[in-house]
Amino acid sequence: MRRSDAHEYRQAYNAQAVVCAEGTQMILATGVVTTTADAPSFVSTILGMEQGIGLPRTVLADTGFASGPAVSALQARGIEPLVAIGRTQPHRAYDFRPLPKPKTARRITEPWRLAMQAKLETPDAKTRYARRKQTVEPVFGIIKSALGFTRFHLRGLAKVTAEWNLIALAYNCRRLHRPRLAT
Repeated sequence: MRRSDAHEYRQAYNAQAVVCAEGTQMILATGVVTTTADAPSFVSTILGMEQGIGLPRTVLADTGFASGPAVSALQARGIEPLVAIGRTQPHRAYDFRPLPKPKTARRITEPWRLAMQAKLETPDAKTRYARRKQTVEPVFGIIKSALGFTRFHLRGLAKVTAEWNLIALAYNCRRLHRPRLAT
């Protein structure tokens, strides 16, 4: 995998996780791909849940997963995707450097992006989508800091996929065990 044409190839993997946003933060499905882009694995990871726990009603995803065919495929299966289609603010709120010269706004012309933008501007969708940051991001932080998993130790897609599944299992076991300690 490589980040761009200007970079060299590296043996790297892009690990995916579907996390329950209903409060448990359990990892429901995993996937590993050898591309830097998230969008190609989006549909296969979500639809792969059908044989296990079943398909979700709604999927929250960041802009890296934005893809017209993926949104259409999920909608065809009765799944409501809420996918960010672009940066919602011109800069990070905590960035105190002087503001750069303003860029022209990105013009959205694709019909599915316009529809998704309109949907995400509704109060209900804003409320539901806001849960994504507090649901998915902590899972990867816990895996890195509490479990100490910062890189894959095996090589080859099949072995890395097995390693990622074991990490997800360890994370889920930890999630199941922690609430019991409090009682």
